[in-house]
Amino acid sequence: MHLMQLPREVLLGENLKGEVVNVAKRIGLGRKALVLYGKHTKKIAGREVEENLSGEYEVDGLTVKGATMEEVNRTLDEIRGGEFDWLIAVGGGSIIDVAKLASFKAGVPFISFPTTASHDGIASANASIKDIGAKTSVKAVPPIAVVADVEVIKTAPYRYLAAGVGDMISNLTAVKDWQLAHRIKGEYYSEYAALLSLMSAKMVIKNADIIRLGNEESVRKVVKGLISCGVAMSIAGSSRPASGAEHLFSHALDAIAPKPALHGEQVGVGTIIMAYLHGMKWERVRETLKRVGAPTNAYELGIDPEYIIEALTIAHTIRPERYTILGKDGLTREAAEKAAKITGVI
Repeated sequence: MHLMQLPREVLLGENLKGEVVNVAKRIGLGRKALVLYGKHTKKIAGREVEENLSGEYEVDGLTVKGATMEEVNRTLDEIRGGEFDWLIAVGGGSIIDVAKLASFKAGVPFISFPTTASHDGIASANASIKDIGAKTSVKAVPPIAVVADVEVIKTAPYRYLAAGVGDMISNLTAVKDWQLAHRIKGEYYSEYAALLSLMSAKMVIKNADIIRLGNEESVRKVVKGLISCGVAMSIAGSSRPASGAEHLFSHALDAIAPKPALHGEQVGVGTIIMAYLHGMKWERVRETLKRVGAPTNAYELGIDPEYIIEALTIAHTIRPERYTILGKDGLTREAAEKAAKITGVI
């Protein structure tokens, strides 16, 4: 049996903070709702979403401090203690990830209301939760609905939009890794999910100059692509269409770098290196990232080259069950340094 879980509604437009009420009504969600937000995202949209919902539903709010198991458990206690029927996550990756895992554990649906377009978690079933210093992807469920307000997302610093491009362009190498695992390990492979994922990556390459403008059209293109990535992962039943060795590299950096960059920024740089290892046109990846103003090297990430090399050598240990271009034994220090130097990452 192959189970595919997808969002029932996806709204993309302007001034949608009041539209959440109608979404909840159409889907037939219960009377009690818990709104999750961060300290910053509460001011941007969370408070307004909460106020709009309070006219029709019993609503409470909870401020989430980060994507940790402690916060997931705190949210879980709140859901169970208050007997909430559903959640809505108003925020970036951390808020959505906490809502995703807490709602999954509690057995209640959640709505994703992203305030940034920096990664593909806004519509996927996978939650990245910090655990023992590293971010680990945990299987949960996708949101029952996604409400993406272009006006809200546009207020986030442009850096986040560029990071979203980094997360999407990584699909190029993620799919290559998936195909490799299919050939060598006999792993399940969905051609449809792979093609949908690649379409998002090709779309950002084609529209890099439009995305660079940072306007409403830029946000729409990135958000549509990120939602498509989430759908591709739901169809595949795993994160395979959008997560390969470049994501393992990013998770390794999260574990060892004193100050990691944004997820999408690190993944974008990792894609340059993994494209080189796959024998792909890695220069095209680097050029696209440059065109949208995303980092392409260690200096721009704000990470010491030494950590880049170390992350490349330990990346294969992050998820040993996931076969990628890094193989079972990973890269030697010499091979890692060579790849990073040839691609200009260090």
